[in-house]
Amino acid sequence: MLKTLKSAATALVLSTGAALAAGGAGHVHDVDFSFEGPFGTYDQNQLQRGLQVYTEICSACHGMKFLPYRALGYEGGPEFPEDQVIAYAAQHEVFDPELDDYREAKPTDHFGVSNDPNAPDLTLMAKARSGFHGPLGTGISQLFNGIGGPEYIVSILTGYTGKEMEQAGTVFYENTAFPGGWIAMAPPLYGDDVEFADGHSADLHHVAEDVAAFLMWSAEPKMMARKQAGFTAVIILTVLTVMLYLTNKRLWAPVKRAAKEQAKGGTPAE
Repeated sequence: MLKTLKSAATALVLSTGAALAAGGAGHVHDVDFSFEGPFGTYDQNQLQRGLQVYTEICSACHGMKFLPYRALGYEGGPEFPEDQVIAYAAQHEVFDPELDDYREAKPTDHFGVSNDPNAPDLTLMAKARSGFHGPLGTGISQLFNGIGGPEYIVSILTGYTGKEMEQAGTVFYENTAFPGGWIAMAPPLYGDDVEFADGHSADLHHVAEDVAAFLMWSAEPKMMARKQAGFTAVIILTVLTVMLYLTNKRLWAPVKRAAKEQAKGGTPAE
């Protein structure tokens, strides 16, 4: 009898898990971020607000171990002055093997690791997730909307419906953006969770967009330099192409002219 009950319970858990997986891909809505497109740039104020959201809310569980504190002063990013970068780093502690103890973090140190083993690191999250796949998984939509990593983050943070369910001792929360429709992470944002110094709106969607933009920057802090290098390369290649075309015409023009004259005179060209 006991074995039968265990088998029934196992079947119930497996069938429920299959039902969750059968929910399909979640809904990800497009967001008009300032850094999109070949000439897009990061919004410095938005990145600073996103850092505040991460620090006050997300860092309680999630780490960003691949990002150094000094990056907060990089050009094209939040661009904090050096003294503010030092002050922000000093608010955190890192373990120093040489001291065999904890000390105040320096700009050369990295953000901490995740406090929860089940909480993924967020440094590269905006590049690790994709929100747009195109019809039938062809990826055509990505040509127009981008990969959609930041949009995926925004949709997850704003996709909670308020419904909950418990399965095998774990509470799941209904989320319209998460594949399968249910996620184990409780809603981290509710709106007006933070108070921005610049007076910017702190409603749910604005806060989600700010932290998503910050996570996109943390995943690709040199995006602006890459775009500038790419634009410069396109200009150089265009000029080079025109020069090669004109050079080709100049070199072959006498040969073609001689061939035409020989053809008119009836003498076969050598």
